[in-house]
Amino acid sequence: STIPQYFKENGYVTMSVGKVFHPGISSNHSDDYPYSWSFPPYHPSSEKYENTKTCKGQDGKLHANLLCPVDVADVPEGTLPDKQSTEEAIRLLEKMKTSASPFFLAVGYHKPHIPFRYPKEFQKLYPLENITLAPDPHVPDSLPPVAYNPWMDIREREDVQALNISVPYGPIPEDFQRKIRQSYFASVSYLDTQVGHVLSALDDLRLAHNTIIAFTSDHGWALGEHGEWAKYSNFDVATRVPLMLYVPGRTAPLPAAGQKLFPYRDPFDPASDWMDAGRHTEDLVELVSLFPTLAGLAGLPVPPRCPIPSFHVELCREGQNLQKHLQLHDLEEEPDLFGNPRELIAYSQYPRPADFPQWNSDKPSLNDIKVMGYSIRTVDYRCTVWVGFDPS
Repeated sequence: STIPQYFKENGYVTMSVGKVFHPGISSNHSDDYPYSWSFPPYHPSSEKYENTKTCKGQDGKLHANLLCPVDVADVPEGTLPDKQSTEEAIRLLEKMKTSASPFFLAVGYHKPHIPFRYPKEFQKLYPLENITLAPDPHVPDSLPPVAYNPWMDIREREDVQALNISVPYGPIPEDFQRKIRQSYFASVSYLDTQVGHVLSALDDLRLAHNTIIAFTSDHGWALGEHGEWAKYSNFDVATRVPLMLYVPGRTAPLPAAGQKLFPYRDPFDPASDWMDAGRHTEDLVELVSLFPTLAGLAGLPVPPRCPIPSFHVELCREGQNLQKHLQLHDLEEEPDLFGNPRELIAYSQYPRPADFPQWNSDKPSLNDIKVMGYSIRTVDYRCTVWVGFDPS
């Protein structure tokens, strides 16, 4: 059972915009419709151009590049997928404003996924001369080969191919490393503006006082740390994600009449003031905790913990309910509320087809997995163990 399926079964209108479930076999080639969604999911029409030759190179021709800052007016359909998703999300919010049913809206943005195809003006926020390299930009001498991912999908891009980088350990030339980092940061800021437009619409439609918001991602991304790029590893930089929650009246006071909780901030306007920062917790949590947390916050029954084995149970959960973290007051008032941070742990795992980097090390098919890396993270330590794996 998915989170939207559970909400749908409990009377919610559930809506999907953009890349929410991964396309293909992992969502049964249907985005899990009709089980998870009240009506067919929306996908931006310009999505099909993401990996085509739409990036203008120095030769004036179009290429399928990794780095792809664009003039939006010049690209096919004159728009980008995440812009279209924002427009559709706002349209659905307007529709739900007058509905008697509670709603669950999932908005899946593409960026900062590769290729870094984003409006070129966002580069101005990150001048190339200010971009530094990763603090540890070299492959460690003692790194076990099985732990390394050779970032094959990056090597397939035309601008990276032109660099003729050795396989599997690189390295990428330093000037191009800075350009990758610049484009990643610019893509994130472009994404921030899209999130800002959706939140601002929530305010304008007077839905901010009774809508819970969760913001997260599916993985991190190495930007040159220990000579690594992309996401296909068990390193901390690839397994950590942002996780932010807004709960009306709990994480922030309810907005007064006419007050805006989420006024849109233009990143290109120097007069635009900063938002007050939310409360930040250092505690370790896992994404499997989203299900029980959102269910609990919405007042739905929180499914029971999974027994071992759990194949005979129709619905259960492995994550913890994170409601106790979502308090307006400071931690000092109730130091015993959260327990000992040294007892908190988080797990992640990543597969490999062999002990040494090869062409399919990043994305092995199930049948090709021979080794599985299991990571355990505590507040002080991190340990990854690579063990033999039987895909059958």
